[in-house]
Parts: sequence; C-alpha cells; structure tokens
Amino acid sequence: MSSSQILKGILEGCLLSIIAKGETYGYEMIEKLDHYGFTMVKEGSIYPLLLRMKKQGLVETSQKQLPSGGPKRKYYTITERGREELEAFKLHWDAISSSVAELMKEEFHGNIDKEE
Repeated sequence: MSSSQILKGILEGCLLSIIAKGETYGYEMIEKLDHYGFTMVKEGSIYPLLLRMKKQGLVETSQKQLPSGGPKRKYYTITERGREELEAFKLHWDAISSSVAELMKEEFHGNIDKEE
C-alpha cells in the first residue's frame, strides 16, 4: 500500500486540526503539514479536499487583500460542523492508531498467535 493511499484517509482530519487552531490559507497549511512530517503532501493535493470540505459545510472561506497589495488570498475557518467532524476523527484516529501500534508491536515481537 502506498503512503498516498494511507494519507488520503487522514489528511482531512489533519487539515481540520490545522484550521481549528486559527484562520489559515492553503500554502500555510502545506507549511504546517511539512513541519509535522507530511513532506509528501503538495499544495495542489489539498485544494480539491478543501473544496469538498467547504461543500460539506466543514469549513468556510473568506477572501482577504494582502497588505503588500498582491492578489486576494483565500482563508479557511472551521465551522461548528467541522469541529464536530474533527472530534469524531480524533476518536476514530485514537482507536485505529492504538490498534495498529499494538498489532505492529506484537508482529515485531512475534507474539501473534498463528491460525492453523
């Protein structure tokens, strides 16, 4: 399984978490993801997801003029529905990640009972 297949399923929760910390724009999200080790995520890969999240009512957008006078930048904020989705993601992630960690630990130590 490629890392992009695994990442696809968790990226939405990660983006919601970033947006929940405060209003942010696309490139800033990429920088934050990169800071946390998501170096494989490219700017173009998050915009379709952000568009879908907006259509689902998880985030809202606003356009703001840059102080430098450049083109307007689209900022994302989380909605109440987005916060609910983020909380659900956290619960699912905790359950899944602890289960995978336990399974991998047992696999590494050779403690998995083999079916005959």
